[in-house]
Amino acid sequence: MSTKHPIISVTGSSGAGTSTVRHTFDQIFRRENITAVSIEGDAFHRFDRAEMKQAMQEAAEGGNNHFSHFGPESNLFEELEAVFGQYSESGTGRTRHYVHDDAESKLYGVPPGTFTDWQDISSDSDLLFYEGLHGAVVTDKVDIARHADLKIGVVPVINLEWIQKIHRDKGARGYSTEAVMDTILRRMPDYIRYICPQFTETDINFQRVPTVDTSNPFVARWIPTADESMVVIRFKNPRGIDFPYLVSMIHDSFMSRANSIVIPGGKLDIAMQLILTPMILKFVERKRRAS
Repeated sequence: MSTKHPIISVTGSSGAGTSTVRHTFDQIFRRENITAVSIEGDAFHRFDRAEMKQAMQEAAEGGNNHFSHFGPESNLFEELEAVFGQYSESGTGRTRHYVHDDAESKLYGVPPGTFTDWQDISSDSDLLFYEGLHGAVVTDKVDIARHADLKIGVVPVINLEWIQKIHRDKGARGYSTEAVMDTILRRMPDYIRYICPQFTETDINFQRVPTVDTSNPFVARWIPTADESMVVIRFKNPRGIDFPYLVSMIHDSFMSRANSIVIPGGKLDIAMQLILTPMILKFVERKRRAS
């Protein structure tokens, strides 16, 4: 953690909805004139798309049918922790981009499914913003969570997470339902070992809970909408959180526990604005005073 060089880490599984949360952060940064340098979790995968396919095949041939993007064997955990550590100390570091599709390929000039070259992070920034799978990972070798000043978990209930992933992978990537099911099953051990434990490290969790039937996510025809959901917001340390103010500002919200507030799904953006903006401004003010 750092006063001069704060780090915000948004963590969620594949299909959890971290990109939506990132959009809200971008709005806050733009409105408050905050210069944030961003790094993507995908940039710290160990393998590009073709290499990952080969690594999975070799693992399966060796009897490991659970090799996945969620585990340490396929990620650069040590390098990610080094970037967090270096930025917290000096406001610098190195990152790259993973190019997902043709549109990004045109932007970055490398083929889809590959990485750009490593580049230095801009030294002229107010804070570092991470969004990806492993922003709060703790293992016997790394402790990425200790470097982040604010850790956000995006954690829809599991059936909803699967529905979102199925629809995304089928619509954007052309996968069959069976192929997505195979991916979910392959990733499950690493999901339990490396994804779930992060949400005890996070400072705030946003968990979307559908209010419609999602009993069988593999036959769901639609993703439940925001208005068909509630969001449970859990604070690891509720000290300083003005819950009466939040309940008064967010219509139809209520406290479910001493550290949790439940809001209508359609109010997530305004809730994040109300909760996160003061926290971000506090980090930036501390940084400017320390400088």
